[in-house]
Amino acid sequence: MKQYLISIYQPTGHQPPDPEFLTGVMRELETIRTELRAAGSWVFGNGLHAPDTATVLRPKDGEVLVTDGPYVEGKEYLGGFTIITAPDLDAALEWGRRYALATTLPIEVRPFQGEA
Repeated sequence: MKQYLISIYQPTGHQPPDPEFLTGVMRELETIRTELRAAGSWVFGNGLHAPDTATVLRPKDGEVLVTDGPYVEGKEYLGGFTIITAPDLDAALEWGRRYALATTLPIEVRPFQGEA
């Protein structure tokens, strides 16, 4: 089984959804997580704080510069991720579809390097 990263992207500057909608999203995400565990495919996952909470470390001339984040400015940012195991890309994409429908956000599915 290969490992895949399912990345959830959120729009920058977008107002948070209303609590009722967010409650439904969280309920559906918990359902997906429960099903991933039951299938033996769950590895790890969680949401991230906003990019302005990041700290960036850059090597330069043998030193490391430390600055407040984010690393890059963009229209979307990584809001959370899940690592799963799946027999192939098609199976991983099916889980990604579930996340896209549950969150209504863009989802990226990528395999890890070095996986057979």
